[in-house]
Amino acid sequence: MTDQKYELTTDQAEREASGAHSYGRYLEEFEVGAIYKHWPAKTVTEADDHLFCLITMNHHPLHINDIYAGQSQQGRNVVVGPLVYSLALGMSVSDVSGKAIANLATEELSHPNPVFHGDTLFCETEVLDVKPSKSKLDRGVVKVHTRVLNQDGVLVAEFKRLVLVPRKEPGEAA
Repeated sequence: MTDQKYELTTDQAEREASGAHSYGRYLEEFEVGAIYKHWPAKTVTEADDHLFCLITMNHHPLHINDIYAGQSQQGRNVVVGPLVYSLALGMSVSDVSGKAIANLATEELSHPNPVFHGDTLFCETEVLDVKPSKSKLDRGVVKVHTRVLNQDGVLVAEFKRLVLVPRKEPGEAA
């Protein structure tokens, strides 16, 4: 065993300068119309769903009771919607909000089709708008649209969000 101490850093720029992959983007790196296909995909297990329901105190039987869910219109347990949203949001962080100063808003969240235990979720995010701040020259707001698809390519969730991100190079006042 060694008592050697290693230098640790949480500074993203320093970490990326070491050759590590970029995490998130600066404002200048977003381009309207770009679509980021997030990796990896995530298979949602029964354990994921039940744990999320129990942690968030959502005890609706459609999510945690096989017998109740079997008598529903879906005929089986449905994964709770906030878990689907949370997974998609998390899957998008390294491509979208990894450098975020703040997540400002989520808009138009919908779940057009159910997610079931064992479904694998794939996510992609399209850049809708990029606006430098007029009052703070070191940042700007990016609006994105994230889509969540199951293994069959069926849209199971989508949402838009506004993310406040830093600029790599502070701009000039508008």
